[in-house]
Amino acid sequence: MRRVSKLFLPLLICALAVLSGQAQTARNVRVDFKETTLKNGLRVITVEDRSAPVIALSVTYNVGSRDEREGRTGFAHLFEHMMFKGSENIGSGEHFLLVFNNGGTMNGTTNEDRTNYFEALPANQLDLALFLEADRMKSLAITKENLDNQRNAVQEERRLGVDNQAYGKSQEKHQEMMYDNFAYKHSVIGSMDDLNAASVEDVAAFFKTYYAPNNAVLVLVGDFNTTEALAKIRANFESIPRQPDPPKVDMTEPQQKAERRAAMEDVLARAARIDMAYKAVPGNTADFYALQVLSAALQSGQSSRLYQKLVKEKEMVTGVGGFMDEKRGIGGFYTNATLRPNVKPEDVEAIIYAEIDRLKKEPIADWELQKAKNTTRRNFINGLQSSLNRAVSIGQYTVYYNDPNLINSRLEKVAAVTKDDVQRVANKYLAETNRTIVVTTPKAKAKSATGSSAQ
Repeated sequence: MRRVSKLFLPLLICALAVLSGQAQTARNVRVDFKETTLKNGLRVITVEDRSAPVIALSVTYNVGSRDEREGRTGFAHLFEHMMFKGSENIGSGEHFLLVFNNGGTMNGTTNEDRTNYFEALPANQLDLALFLEADRMKSLAITKENLDNQRNAVQEERRLGVDNQAYGKSQEKHQEMMYDNFAYKHSVIGSMDDLNAASVEDVAAFFKTYYAPNNAVLVLVGDFNTTEALAKIRANFESIPRQPDPPKVDMTEPQQKAERRAAMEDVLARAARIDMAYKAVPGNTADFYALQVLSAALQSGQSSRLYQKLVKEKEMVTGVGGFMDEKRGIGGFYTNATLRPNVKPEDVEAIIYAEIDRLKKEPIADWELQKAKNTTRRNFINGLQSSLNRAVSIGQYTVYYNDPNLINSRLEKVAAVTKDDVQRVANKYLAETNRTIVVTTPKAKAKSATGSSAQ
């Protein structure tokens, strides 16, 4: 046995050395890409990956609800819906059918800072994906019938997600109170009145201004030959005419001078809830990454300080959590808590503020810092396994920050955060004068004449 052990020990050491080398290699995750700009200004980023016979295509337009003007809120999101209503060579709804019937998946999303459209398909359907996106970029079917149809769809989406959703109106109110600049002050989905006011002429002007090749980034990831794929992209997209660059958006947000607070009653809510946010910083800044780490320590997961204090120890809330919002302009540091019956909101707030004060006075523990970094790394690398997620992320980083390589450098920026950084941003941004709070309480349903609740 001793002889075997002596023989085995060098082998074990060698094996551990190999594993250590593999671990070191794993830490240096990298996405190799090629960037090309077409004659009409369309930015094209290709990531050749032969690990699976699939392709993912993402087209990200540099337009979101921040580009809307007063009286036309919800327009960017409404337009996202319009992009599925057909084009010169594609019928209404046919985009979905062609992708799904060829074994793929697809969708589109809108937020304050961008709109994107994406498909994931078998690798032999690259021509289809490129044709579909190019056809609607150059020849969207803009008709009153299509507009009315999608206007109704978006209004129903608003009813489901805001008007008839518990805490929906509270969240909308919170955003309106928090921001002074109209760009972020209004919700992405918009108001019913503004949606009703949208005209065919509005849609046509919006399309010409924002859905131009020089205002978009196309990212292709997957099983293809780069040279051949670029030739196909040029054949489909390069003839689409460039348009004048859209107007720049003023993202100036004045410094907040005092706490903002509102109380709301919600007939759909079953428990009281606190929503609070501190104005913070734009994404992809050193303070943004420090605030992400701070958020993880304070309110992410069952080991976080607020969960341990409010859920486990005090049993005052059924849930608590939050996040650091990533925006091109000033983002918010958000926290929300759903209260147990007979618990006073002010008592929960007091504990949240006490924990924040502790972060200001004392550095977080080594394990909290490492947990935040490990969680961020795990989630990020898990996302890189998906061709579609890589395509969407690269497109967003390019539109947000003009930096497609952020997909390779983001983890380094998180890793650079120190405990001193966390303490510094807690003192800098989590101030009483910098926060906005909405407290929502359940409201009893009105009684009918017979004494039963009105439905």
